[in-house]
Amino acid sequence: MRDTRTLAPPLVALLTLLIPASCAHAGRGDASVRIFDLVIRGGRVMDPASGLDAVRDVGIRGATIAALSETPLEGERVIAAEGLVVAPGFIDLHQHGRSDEAYRFAVRDGVTSALELEVGVADVETFYAEREGGQRLHYGVSVGHIPIRMEVLDDPGESLPAGVGGSATADTAQRAEIERRLRAGLEAGAVGAGFGTAYTPGADWGELLPLFRLAAESGATAFVHMRGGVVGLDSTVAIAREADASLHIVHVNSSGGDELAAFLAAIGAAREAGQDVTTEAYPYGASMTAIESALFDDWETWPDERFHDFQWLETGERLDRDGFARYRERGGYVVVHGRSEAQTRAAVTSPLTMIASDGFITDGVGHPRSAGTFARVLGRYVREEGALGLMEALAKFTIRPARRLETRIPAMARKGRIAVGADADITIFDPDLVLDRATYGDLQPSRGIPFVIVNGVPVVADGELTGAKPGGAIRAP
Repeated sequence: MRDTRTLAPPLVALLTLLIPASCAHAGRGDASVRIFDLVIRGGRVMDPASGLDAVRDVGIRGATIAALSETPLEGERVIAAEGLVVAPGFIDLHQHGRSDEAYRFAVRDGVTSALELEVGVADVETFYAEREGGQRLHYGVSVGHIPIRMEVLDDPGESLPAGVGGSATADTAQRAEIERRLRAGLEAGAVGAGFGTAYTPGADWGELLPLFRLAAESGATAFVHMRGGVVGLDSTVAIAREADASLHIVHVNSSGGDELAAFLAAIGAAREAGQDVTTEAYPYGASMTAIESALFDDWETWPDERFHDFQWLETGERLDRDGFARYRERGGYVVVHGRSEAQTRAAVTSPLTMIASDGFITDGVGHPRSAGTFARVLGRYVREEGALGLMEALAKFTIRPARRLETRIPAMARKGRIAVGADADITIFDPDLVLDRATYGDLQPSRGIPFVIVNGVPVVADGELTGAKPGGAIRAP
């Protein structure tokens, strides 16, 4: 059995026992002798919240960062981080994967908090109860308009509407029940309120406005996969403004498409006007969704060449009209190609966007964003292309997502930061090696992220999963 008391980076390729030092400085101006549970030694600490970018030792006691020091600290365990970047743990606001399988890929991509905030769940209490006892990372969920509407209208779909839950207009009693259930989810501590108006075209302003008002009353952000292009964005911003609700537009690159520049400009204009609007992007040119969803209700009118953009996830085959019809009848997931690399780069590098994966994986099958989103940004857009600064990229992964949630989840004020008193959720990566390895046909974990720490406990060490499950619930009080 390997000795796990001291952890070293992959360049050393083994775990070594460190000879204890006689004394250490615990922090700025504190020269007393203090032994920490874990010390990260000599890494380049980068904290977007404070702007710190310097070599420091990080002392961790329990689940908290207890010291940042310019001089060596002593710990029961030491990670030798020379040549590596020590960053706040990455916060993924858009992670559909809720299984241990999904979490295994996420932590190896540097994620320490994964939240399902777009679709969400109908039963918030059950979501959290099923994960009690610890996970590899921190987890959280929104209460979802989509799953509630599917239940109330008795839609036959699984994860997304495949019939009346999407297309039908809810009657007065049904609207009242949807509102009651959304309220119950918020009272149960849901992180936010999730909406997918692109999947529920039957939900009109009269149904949605009271729900946005509920979110606003609870201090919860509305996380929205909107419909209808720039016109749909304008109406989504308008309903949030009328409800006085904070708004987060998910995957602006998927929703914006060829109108991306106009999308970003409209979001920027709303922010300049004082409205609380944020957005996110993922660094891939293809999207993924359920083929039976209302997004594709007009498929019979499409020209033949459009179907080749669709790739059946299970087999990787590109579709034609007959194949699309066959799989739509069956139901399942398709990858949709079509956005240019220029569009992807514009979304990732925009000062308006955070980075979120929109990840989903089942039995080893999924979009590569499920495994490589954050490493891809660091490897391709920061190191290889120089299209994005390293500190700016880290801000998109850490402090900005944390601040998006702080109004409703005060505990998020301790995440997304490397600072004394912050939660010890930390990602350590090699800026010269980090890169995604996942493809559309083969999900592989990211490389160049040797250590990931959750609640002060390594969940990835020397590039491998440790088996530890120290993660807990991210939930409104």
